[in-house]
Amino acid sequence: MKIFPNNNGLIFFLILLASLITLALGQGTRVGFYQTSCPRVETIVRSAVQSAFSSNPAIAPGLLRMFFHDCFVNGCDASILIDGSSSEKTAAPNSLLRGFEVIDAAKTQLETACPGVVSCADILALAARDSVVQTGGTSWAVPLGRRDGLVSRAADTANLPAFNDPVSVQTRKFTDKGLNAQDLVALSGAHTIGTAACALFSYRLYNFNNTNGPDPNIDPAFLPTLRNLCPNGGDGTTRVDLDNGSGGRFDNSYYANLRNRRGVLESDAALWNDPTTQRFVQRFLGVRGLLGLTFNVEFARSMVRMGNIELKTGTQGEIRRVCTAIN
Repeated sequence: MKIFPNNNGLIFFLILLASLITLALGQGTRVGFYQTSCPRVETIVRSAVQSAFSSNPAIAPGLLRMFFHDCFVNGCDASILIDGSSSEKTAAPNSLLRGFEVIDAAKTQLETACPGVVSCADILALAARDSVVQTGGTSWAVPLGRRDGLVSRAADTANLPAFNDPVSVQTRKFTDKGLNAQDLVALSGAHTIGTAACALFSYRLYNFNNTNGPDPNIDPAFLPTLRNLCPNGGDGTTRVDLDNGSGGRFDNSYYANLRNRRGVLESDAALWNDPTTQRFVQRFLGVRGLLGLTFNVEFARSMVRMGNIELKTGTQGEIRRVCTAIN
């Protein structure tokens, strides 16, 4: 007796088997993932972000940066949240992250509303989106269904994009995660909100590359402003807006500052000096003769792409009941 009387039956069986394996191991994220299992998830996370933002607007760029730092290390799996003596949270690039308490607040409410259902990774993805909205950016639908990672190691943060990376290095790091040059320029636009410590860029102001002078890529008219904020030998923890003149608003003025040589971080300034990335900066500014790109729209698309890096779904990972739990 033949199990499959014809090839069509065999093909159907193989397709069904592949589908079942996909469902078991991880089918990717989708919009409306919690529609039945936890319908209030977005409302609860949004409320937690709004409450924190009303008390401290610096929470918004903090949550956005946290999501970026999570996704670039072993995927978007909330491993950035885990406590421990050598967890990602303890690594130097993550030492100034803020907003962990917002994720904890949302998780506590969700564990009451729908215990054991919503991952910390999805909470972080929603909180990043809601932070953009709080600062004037456009909302977008966030695909959900991530599961939380089981591993968090400080050593794994070595390949995070850095404040002094040249474009070639930035591009490689993004390419390694399946992202392209447009994603690089769009996601760098997150620096339209938030600040940087003087310690991350003051070397550009005084003795850049042992020249006894400033970085020539800084607008000379902007230099006194930065030097007043970050005097030579001064407090390296002093914070400076990354988007001069518009540090609290999610808009495309960040790109105008790059064009005007007013990028604060060396990695940001470099985007204007490379022909490939400069072209995207110009397109976000709507420069005549180039096909324009709407920053809010493209930022949202790149956030969704980044949010799908190295997903853990289906039976992978776990749904953590406490986001900071040590594994």
